[in-house]
Amino acid sequence: MAQGLSRGMALADARAICTDLATRPADLARDHAALASLRRWAGRYAPMVGADGADGLIADVSGVPHLFGGEADLRSDLHARLDRAGFTAVSAIAGTRGAAHALARHGGGIIPDGRLAEGIGRLPIIALRVNHDTAAGLARVGLMRIADLIALPRAPLARRFGQGLVMRLDQALGQHAEPVAATPDAPHFGVRMTLPDPIGLQSDVMAGLARLLDRLCVTLATHRMGARRVRLELRRVDRGVVVVEIGLARPMRDAGRIAALFVKGVDEVEAGFGIDALRLTAPVVEALAPEQLGAAQGDAQGEVQGDLLADMLSSLGNRIGFDRVLRLLPADSLIPERSQILAPAAYSVAEPSPVRRGPHRPITLFAPEPVAAAAGHPPRQFRWRRMRFTTLRAMGPERITPEWWFDDPTWRSGLRDYWRVETQEGPRLWLFVTPQSGGGFEASGAQAGAQNWPGASAQNWYVQGEFA
Repeated sequence: MAQGLSRGMALADARAICTDLATRPADLARDHAALASLRRWAGRYAPMVGADGADGLIADVSGVPHLFGGEADLRSDLHARLDRAGFTAVSAIAGTRGAAHALARHGGGIIPDGRLAEGIGRLPIIALRVNHDTAAGLARVGLMRIADLIALPRAPLARRFGQGLVMRLDQALGQHAEPVAATPDAPHFGVRMTLPDPIGLQSDVMAGLARLLDRLCVTLATHRMGARRVRLELRRVDRGVVVVEIGLARPMRDAGRIAALFVKGVDEVEAGFGIDALRLTAPVVEALAPEQLGAAQGDAQGEVQGDLLADMLSSLGNRIGFDRVLRLLPADSLIPERSQILAPAAYSVAEPSPVRRGPHRPITLFAPEPVAAAAGHPPRQFRWRRMRFTTLRAMGPERITPEWWFDDPTWRSGLRDYWRVETQEGPRLWLFVTPQSGGGFEASGAQAGAQNWPGASAQNWYVQGEFA
């Protein structure tokens, strides 16, 4: 700033003025978290503290300054504490929110009671929280400062520059109310219990957990939330803490079903000389709508099945990890290998397979395996997995072209012709051939060996699936 830089300046202009300027990207998430922490801390100065933009706080200090010895002493105490914490701040105290905002953004200070117009009159019009276009339009007609607007009639200003300008001016002068609304704190989903005598049996711990879960689930229901992770902290007599934490496959606030998932972890707890306090929290929650009462029988059965599946996924996820319990989801692709994707079951929703027209797909799909084929198209006899098969009937071909926008090594040989083959030996197989390359499918050494089998034809065939 001493070299002529100002907030909001373009980076190219700033580097032209200050050639050795060092920059780094802004971390908006951390900035927001820091401002939220400061807002809670500022509660020592006022009961109502709210956010003022992305880098400011607004507090209603009515009736508070005398506790600090006056407005000047309150402001001095505020700056001293912020300086010790490493923050650079500019503050202002005024009779209205608009005036305090304007003065804080342009130097700071204190405006005595009854002198609002005089206190903010010297400030530029942009301090009234109007947009730049409105400020530029006022500047073109010679209105540069707030004092230039105060004496003007409101009706012509509203007609030419909009009602928003008049409202901001009246708010700053106290002619239009603008109360300070404190940002509500996020609900805390946690309960605790202190015991008169230490306990150590699993049944006693589970009994205490059940009481805590009832209270926690009531809090979750009040805020229409469901827990996705629940953490139990057990404090021992020797001040050691044992933690048992579980995850849930979907948002839940059913105390009985959650308690069942804690049995294994609680059974492994080493109580030592006893446990004298329990603390239960839900660090991860998600929205959960209220349950519908009196549902139809079909809906009730579906809900029960969904609960049983969620319980099974939660049990498996806590044992082997939620990222290892997977489900198949349909994908928009005609390529057999890419027609479905694997996704963690706890973080995805089951989707029905889309209605598909055309030839059926096999129930079992695997990587292409070469066969030794006799003459014919499709082959009348072939050998696969060290077994000989005779073709009874064949349906096809179904021609599938590779997706050119993906570089898939297994499809570099080009298009494929798929056949549904019923064999005399029983299996119903899905065979394909690459007609344009004479069997030039890229595979491993097993394919090269298959080409040397007795009776191999010029075209190499491959099996990729098996029908029911």
